[in-house]
Amino acid sequence: MPQRSARARGVPRDAVHHPLFARCYARVSVGAETRMGMARVRERLLAGLSGRVIEVGAGNGLNFSHYPGAVSEVVAIEPERVLRQLAVEAALRAQVPVDVAPGAAEALPVKSEAFDAAVVSLVLCSVRDVPRALAELRRVLRPGGQVRFFEHGRGGGRAMTFTQRALDRTLWPPLSGGCHLSREPVAALREAGFTLGPYRRVMLPENGPALPSSYCVLGTAWRPS
Repeated sequence: MPQRSARARGVPRDAVHHPLFARCYARVSVGAETRMGMARVRERLLAGLSGRVIEVGAGNGLNFSHYPGAVSEVVAIEPERVLRQLAVEAALRAQVPVDVAPGAAEALPVKSEAFDAAVVSLVLCSVRDVPRALAELRRVLRPGGQVRFFEHGRGGGRAMTFTQRALDRTLWPPLSGGCHLSREPVAALREAGFTLGPYRRVMLPENGPALPSSYCVLGTAWRPS
């Protein structure tokens, strides 16, 4: 079970509520596992992890089946009720112990320095306060602990970045559960004090048209010792 902290008090149980988007995301994300190559991305994202892991913004739990056996426990935080219930069902099928809990990325309901690794996968685009969320990741990681990240953000030429910013100011966040297209996750991790390890740019879909949400990055960062 997660080691709860005092920070959990005063945090709404359902800090995020996008039931219509959650149901649409759940359907689309399952198809994307093969059609867009997401299953292969999840394998690369989680390969080699061990010990206690916190996954922030676990969604409908599609990462769970990809955790290697060396992981002793996954504490999966998901604020949206519909997605959290799907994650609970996915946790029952996982090969490693997974405990799904409500909570917000900006106030994780766990003790400090309690985890060997943290996972964020298509999460930083939609948190309300990215610096605060990353400060929480630093708090809950042990010194030297790692962050595995797969995020989308700003990319392409002038026309694409203009489109991303325009969508962020208008239709995209309310239609997409608070998602933003033009954030810069690598820069945000660096500014939060993490040490950047290897990372690579990834396009999704791998062989399809370049969409405003296609520009992704997959990599590792560390909390300094």
